[in-house]
Amino acid sequence: MKNTFFSGWKKELTQNGALYIMMIPVVAFFIIFCYKPMYGALIAFKDYSPRLGILESPWVGFEHFQSFFSSPDFGRTLKNTLTISLTSLIFSFPAPILFALLLNEIKDGLFKKTVQTVSYMPHFISTVVICGMIKSFVGSEGIIGSLVNSITGNTGSLLMQPDKFVPIYIISGIWQGMGWSAIVYLAALSGVDPQLYEAADIDGAGKFLKIFKITLPSIMPTIITMLILQVGRIMSLGYEKVILLYNPLIYETSDIISSYTYRMAFETRNWGYSTAVGLFNSVVNLILLIISNKMSKKFTNSGLW
Repeated sequence: MKNTFFSGWKKELTQNGALYIMMIPVVAFFIIFCYKPMYGALIAFKDYSPRLGILESPWVGFEHFQSFFSSPDFGRTLKNTLTISLTSLIFSFPAPILFALLLNEIKDGLFKKTVQTVSYMPHFISTVVICGMIKSFVGSEGIIGSLVNSITGNTGSLLMQPDKFVPIYIISGIWQGMGWSAIVYLAALSGVDPQLYEAADIDGAGKFLKIFKITLPSIMPTIITMLILQVGRIMSLGYEKVILLYNPLIYETSDIISSYTYRMAFETRNWGYSTAVGLFNSVVNLILLIISNKMSKKFTNSGLW
């Protein structure tokens, strides 16, 4: 039995050795940057001191979690996180799908490639630069800020007005990521059987009917998979863009869990508390991912696992 096992592995490595070698950097990445840092989650249950280290720091149990749940910051940051995430899910998720469908209808190859290239460009611009551009556009003298202020009668930068932060964040996010996210859907669209469209043409179907009866059903597994992943990241809004855009005047609508965690860690040096907040965030994401996957399998027979 033992010889059979090793001979099987020897044959497998002989046939697919290059693939296993290519897989080593990926496995190493996840071990080093994803699994190894899980050890640091212990800080959430300790009164952590860098001088003592993780193991020597005293245990405090769920004290940090209780402090966060009883804090007035809990309701505010949770509400802001869910508001921005759900709004993004409603408006940002369909955007690349619609964009991919529009690109798929363009027959001029040069024009199509030009539009794709231009739409990809914001994705490769640094977040710092993007936020600098946003601040310039929505400032009191910016083209968008001056236009909105002339309509609403307000003054100053739009980023000084709490009710404007979410629209600015969502719209800029669509502009920044729509083209890049559409690549997945364009790849799925390339696999749709052309004979289905030919049969639809014979039956006299129009463009919209073909989209709803052929195109969308054909790429629905891809859409479902991307939706599950998006739902699983509802609580995982990145803090970089928020921190670069927000200020104390608009904390009431812009301060999310990840930015709050960052401030608690690096401004107040409350490492245990910030780790507890981050761990709570991760657990909620995991629960949402499992629930969304189960619902998807129940209603569509499609899921991540």
